Amino acid sequence: MTDMLFDAATLAAAVAGRKMSAVAVARESLDRIQAYAAVQPAVWIARVAEEKVLSMAARADARVAAGERLPLAGVPFAIKDNIDLAGIETTAACPTFAYTPSRSAEVVDRLIAAGAIPIGKTNLDQFATGLNGTRSPYGAPACVFNRAYVSGGSSSGSSVAVAAGLVAFALGTDTAGSGRVPAAFNGLVGMKPTKGRWSTTGLVPACRSLDCITVLAQSIADARLIDRVVAGFDPTDAYSRPREERPLAARSIGVPLPHQRLFLGDAAAERLYERALETLAATGADLVEVDIEPLREAAALLYNGPWVAERTAATEALLDDQPEAIDPAVREILEGGRSVSGVDVFRGQYRLAELQRIADAMWQSLDLLALPTAPTIYRIAEMRAAPIALNSNLGLYTNFVNLLDMAALALPAGWRDNGTGFGITLIGPAWTDVALLAAGEAYLAAAHIPPQPALDMEGRMETVKLAVVGAHLEGMPLHWQLSSRKARLIEATTTAPTYKLFAMANSTPPKPALIHVGAEGAAIAVEVYELDVAAFGSFVVEVPAPLAIGSVTLSDGTVVKGFVAEPRAIEGARDITVLGGWRAYIETLAA
Repeated sequence: MTDMLFDAATLAAAVAGRKMSAVAVARESLDRIQAYAAVQPAVWIARVAEEKVLSMAARADARVAAGERLPLAGVPFAIKDNIDLAGIETTAACPTFAYTPSRSAEVVDRLIAAGAIPIGKTNLDQFATGLNGTRSPYGAPACVFNRAYVSGGSSSGSSVAVAAGLVAFALGTDTAGSGRVPAAFNGLVGMKPTKGRWSTTGLVPACRSLDCITVLAQSIADARLIDRVVAGFDPTDAYSRPREERPLAARSIGVPLPHQRLFLGDAAAERLYERALETLAATGADLVEVDIEPLREAAALLYNGPWVAERTAATEALLDDQPEAIDPAVREILEGGRSVSGVDVFRGQYRLAELQRIADAMWQSLDLLALPTAPTIYRIAEMRAAPIALNSNLGLYTNFVNLLDMAALALPAGWRDNGTGFGITLIGPAWTDVALLAAGEAYLAAAHIPPQPALDMEGRMETVKLAVVGAHLEGMPLHWQLSSRKARLIEATTTAPTYKLFAMANSTPPKPALIHVGAEGAAIAVEVYELDVAAFGSFVVEVPAPLAIGSVTLSDGTVVKGFVAEPRAIEGARDITVLGGWRAYIETLAA
């Protein structure tokens, strides 16, 4: 792959300014796809023939030469395979369901008219039912930075195609978070517009009354550019609405109450979310804690309430005639809709109306919400072992948005040590799309997010960071247990100021006990090493009681694995906290 900038705004400007040809851009995209196919073969379900791609690119060059102003001149893009592209099969990741449309979806037509070049159809969770990307007979696209982990879904292939730099942007869809979760895991911007802002003509329905076509892009500028091209009323779409624009001051930002900030044990996600809130506060926003329980109740209506029947309605014929053609996890969800009665539907509508009033009242005192996009991420193997429960966890902060008629913008917020992305989502009332883009731009300008990790091209080795505090420090008697396992020193640092250090009695060689005590503690010197998972496992089995391996918080808020101790470790021990670390204590013994 070359180092050519592959974002929509840059490419369109270069082609429109005749500094680069659309044909050259198309060839670059095709070359990148070919090179990446060996890394992730599950990105695409169908591709536009190469000669057709180059022909369309040549046509874009001719239009530019004739003086046409094309906002997306020569920009290659991907289309989630539940959105129609004329002449190419639409499968929704179910071969039995496949059909070949004679015309493209309205949004696709608008993009092509603006000069964009469709490259192909991307993989997805079957019938857009899932947030993880593993529910497809065409394979499971993985996070581009660590292929042991899910890409997020259901717009899995679209997110990978953009994050890997194969195309400049991609269309996804979002009913319950399908365009936001994969954006978070792969470090992208995911714009979920207000319902009806973008036409859904030519979209295979998941929940017809809630579905939105979305964009996954490298930047706010690209998302804004795509919105300008495709937004607008479509009389052929029964759910299309005349476009409005609602301003936002973006000064008052709602965040969950502390006990509602759930990360399911993902300490890195928790830390990155708190940093994102600090960034928002630094931009001058007022962070207001709000009770998000009414939003969660609305979210429950989607899969645990009557709206699941709307998914069933979209696939009922296939479910009746060929249920074996449907992914087992998807089929289990769809079958659940059969037991929903008309009474259930009306009761659900009544409760949703009440929750809508609560949400409307919330917007009287708030400009927007800033929530985690997803509480955590899972390995592909983990997701396959518990496909329903773990997938549900990924929708903790996303499922309510369309039910309550909100707009949302997923933004990158940093990286876990394993390379996977964490993101936040800015959420506003309907028609705040443009204002959310501006707010997102301000956040990203202030966030100073580290550069994205390198693409995982060979299978990233799983590693663990381990903080050592005593006999395993470099130069100490047990350091060989790390060096023999090829542990790599990451940094010498200190813990958070919440620990006490004790010299254990009758320990050979002398060993310390690190105890978390909270506000009465101090910062203790540690060294942080990185080991591969197998080496870490073999190390842990050799740790003798009363010591143990737990989680240790470092001075910068990072949580790593490290030595902790059982209460009995301090029986007869000497409190050496005041010395600040084990080396200082050993020096006092030598003196």
